[in-house]
Amino acid sequence: MTAVALCLDRRTLERVAAEATASGHLIVARTSTGKEILAAVAAQNIEVAVVGGARGRLSAEVVAACDRAGVRLVVLVAGESERRHALSVGVYDALDASAEWPAIEPSLRGVRVIPSRAGGPVGVKDESRIIAVWGPAGAPGRTSMAITIAAELAALGHSVVLADADPYGGAVAPALGLLDEAPGFAAACRLAASDALSHDELVRVAQRYASPRGAFWVLTGIGRAARWPELTADRVERVLAQCRSWVDYTVVDLGFSLETDEEITSDLFAPRRNAATLTSVQAADDVVAVGLADPVGLSRLLRSFGDLLETAQETPPHVLVNRVRASAVGSNPFGQVASTLRRFGGVEPAALIPDDPIGFDLAVLSGRTLRDAAPKSPARAAVRRFVERELAPTPEPQHGRRRHAARPRPIVEGVTGSARP
Repeated sequence: MTAVALCLDRRTLERVAAEATASGHLIVARTSTGKEILAAVAAQNIEVAVVGGARGRLSAEVVAACDRAGVRLVVLVAGESERRHALSVGVYDALDASAEWPAIEPSLRGVRVIPSRAGGPVGVKDESRIIAVWGPAGAPGRTSMAITIAAELAALGHSVVLADADPYGGAVAPALGLLDEAPGFAAACRLAASDALSHDELVRVAQRYASPRGAFWVLTGIGRAARWPELTADRVERVLAQCRSWVDYTVVDLGFSLETDEEITSDLFAPRRNAATLTSVQAADDVVAVGLADPVGLSRLLRSFGDLLETAQETPPHVLVNRVRASAVGSNPFGQVASTLRRFGGVEPAALIPDDPIGFDLAVLSGRTLRDAAPKSPARAAVRRFVERELAPTPEPQHGRRRHAARPRPIVEGVTGSARP
């Protein structure tokens, strides 16, 4: 049971109060103005404050008061004007006012970064992480997996930015139906080069993927491959560092190539086509290697895996194999794929994603994430389990008897128990 205070318009307040109570939470205060919620936070033992995004309710003073009192602030916005107001006071993970309680519930457990009004971080969380999503040539589904991972992390209540750093041309923006006339990632790199990149500037150049099930930020990629010189190693490193202090998780969609030929052909400084990919892999806390579940895709993954290990250095990649199907690898496709990786590469897959062309086609057609377009998709369920177990595990309670270390679980419905090669 969580002690919840509400500061909403009458209709939304009644609905949210009823839904929260039905879910087992205790409503300790019902208010309608910013002054009233400030008084409630100061006077009562509140764990969560659900506040509307209107100017009369949400303010920098309310945000600061919740921070001082250790109260988790959940903001519900009705329209873009309220969302912009929320951004102006440092709230970057507001939910839609029409969101039902199951979509609000994860935010009660989430952790949010509140930048100062000047754009600097109030406090950088130690658990902020960078996740690099890489895959070999041959369209194994890097972008689809990066989008789905970002969506699942956001649905868990985390603040997330999805950065498209593919130097051969970004695909995140068209996949999500976003305008990419001015690529956000390239703009962030230019700002970093002039020491002008801040949290406020990231908000300005990023786009928001809106979803009641889990919204997240998007730094769109370059539309033309000829613009790759804008993505230098130093710039990308600075952008990722700023993102780390801005949100809980930074998911980076990368290019396929890990070559460093420029350093071999000249002893002078030369632009590196793959600098964004190499820098992101080296800076990542988690590296997800995406392969395609057919003979060609598995061969490409295994041949490139050594280069990835060399680049990632001390970060063992999570191997995720996409589009697992019997028509491409024969009977018992999950077992076939896992045994092939173990036999020829000594690789233990972290997740095997079942083929779901209908679900992904719906997502592309609607410009939505798989979670929004096809929430019952088996592929989405497999990615969700992978995210919850490997990328954002929930800490187990410390009370009670000590549990013995569990053995790695076998593959069940497309997901194995071990993530490390």
